[in-house]
Amino acid sequence: MNKITSRRNPLCLHIKRLGTDRGYRESCGQFLCDGLKLLEEAVMCDAEVCAVLTSENIPFPLSIDTKVYFAERGLINSLSPLKNSQETLFTCKTPVNASPEAPSGTSILLDNVQDPGNVGTIIRTANAFGIKSVMLTNGCADPYNPKTIRASMGAIFRQSIQHFITSELVELRNGGARFIGATVSKDCRRVFEVEFKDAIVVIGSEGRGISESILSLCSEKITIPIAPECESLNAAVAAAIIMWEAKSV
Repeated sequence: MNKITSRRNPLCLHIKRLGTDRGYRESCGQFLCDGLKLLEEAVMCDAEVCAVLTSENIPFPLSIDTKVYFAERGLINSLSPLKNSQETLFTCKTPVNASPEAPSGTSILLDNVQDPGNVGTIIRTANAFGIKSVMLTNGCADPYNPKTIRASMGAIFRQSIQHFITSELVELRNGGARFIGATVSKDCRRVFEVEFKDAIVVIGSEGRGISESILSLCSEKITIPIAPECESLNAAVAAAIIMWEAKSV
């Protein structure tokens, strides 16, 4: 195992940029993860792990092609973009986004959901409830942001994730896809009154809701009944309730 002692080491510089720069992640096709548990998840899901930087022994086998380096915990802490950094950082190849097409089964479309923790939690919940795809518009948080990955608790390696621009969503609608928008307008049906089979359910940002261009694609609108003094639910909580309802029908 090679030992790294300098923050100026090329791998350290690479890790630092992966953790903080979305454009860099996208340009080099890699993302950063932390922790032995997440590394084990990546291995079990056959993710392509490129390099591991750790202060501990790895208690499970890695691919023969995976490069492993040792560093003191202080150096690892300095490279991690996360609070409460763990003993291991590792890089993975980003899955290639397939050509956008209508997913089979019920899917969740996130529109301008910008909090990485919310996006990661929704990915984790979608995986738990068997939602076929998590679809993201360009205004969403990066699913490969380290905060998103940590919140997904390993589901990032198991869940189908697709990116769409508005024109591609229009094509899906014109091709017969059914969009259901979660909103608070007066013409909404309650969430337990709707059939979700094979639908694309849209969740908007907490501050502004679903954008007009995406809402116009929705043939149905739903709402989650809450106490009148409450303005709205957290996006991840609302998505979880809807996905549970979709799974239970």
